[in-house]
Amino acid sequence: MKICELIEKLGGELAQGDAETRIRAVNGLAQAGAGDLVFAEDAATVAEALRSAASAVVLRAGLIAPDAAPAPAIAMVEDRQPKLWFARAGKLLAPKLPSVGVHPSAVIGAGVKLGADVSVAACAVVGDGAEIGAGTRIEAGAVIGAGVRIGDECRIYPRVVVYPGTTIGNRVMLHAGVVLGADGFGYVRDPATGAYTQFPQQGTLVIEDDVEIGANCTIDRGALEETRVRRGAKFDNLIHVGHNCDIGEDAILVALTGISGSSTIGKGAVLAGQVGIGDHVTVGEGVILGGQAGVFSGKTVTNDGLKPGTVHWGTPARPLQQVLREQATLARLAKRRERSGS
Repeated sequence: MKICELIEKLGGELAQGDAETRIRAVNGLAQAGAGDLVFAEDAATVAEALRSAASAVVLRAGLIAPDAAPAPAIAMVEDRQPKLWFARAGKLLAPKLPSVGVHPSAVIGAGVKLGADVSVAACAVVGDGAEIGAGTRIEAGAVIGAGVRIGDECRIYPRVVVYPGTTIGNRVMLHAGVVLGADGFGYVRDPATGAYTQFPQQGTLVIEDDVEIGANCTIDRGALEETRVRRGAKFDNLIHVGHNCDIGEDAILVALTGISGSSTIGKGAVLAGQVGIGDHVTVGEGVILGGQAGVFSGKTVTNDGLKPGTVHWGTPARPLQQVLREQATLARLAKRRERSGS
């Protein structure tokens, strides 16, 4: 793809070089060669980019000094967010995998609807009545339950399991080992005998468009209603979401986070590694929970009255500055006790 074609699709401005420069891929500064695009966000990385063998660089507007000597061997694109421009260019430049149709060893149930250019790899299973949208890829050993609906241009990696009652939108990526729509952990105890009976787990799971779910994540179906992951949410690896949860648009969940049932995570919230969420919790829009933060059952965490970007930390989760003040106070009290000899 020519650099001018990337600019037409992504915006930005050609500050220097040939608009006809052909770009084949994105790459890091150290590995870049002819045909590669790199990015730079400060003066140091601009200098490194100019020394590289890359054919083009996208950089923040204003980083090129007006009196700088031209570097005709490299095309320069200016954009306010070069890293984002670079990432979007990477998606445009990534080669499309060819459709390979249905492998002879795949099992396709009765009444299955396959859209155009669907690929179903070796030993995959698609249950009765399932619908798979155009351009979607079902990789080796994946199991798609009866009646599941999957949208267009999805990528279902090997050994994913999607239970019946699950609906998946367009451009969703499910990495290896993901399990969607399993029963939630809901039981009712008989106080007389101590025995547990499972509460009915017959709800649904909806995964909206442009969601990416990392390897070995598990998301439970609703008990009587639904669990929903909203548009653009991104999951790292090894995350569990319980039944009846609602994960907001563009939320970020980092590895080893666990969310108990009937909790709501707001739009754009960020849950860092090993965050623990109790049941019936509300995490507000844009809230940031730092690593290993915990929220007790039934509680609400919001940014009301706080500066944007405030990080909540600790258990129970509270603003980081408050936690630091508390720790400093405890440290002073401990020193006083040591000095008093008590």
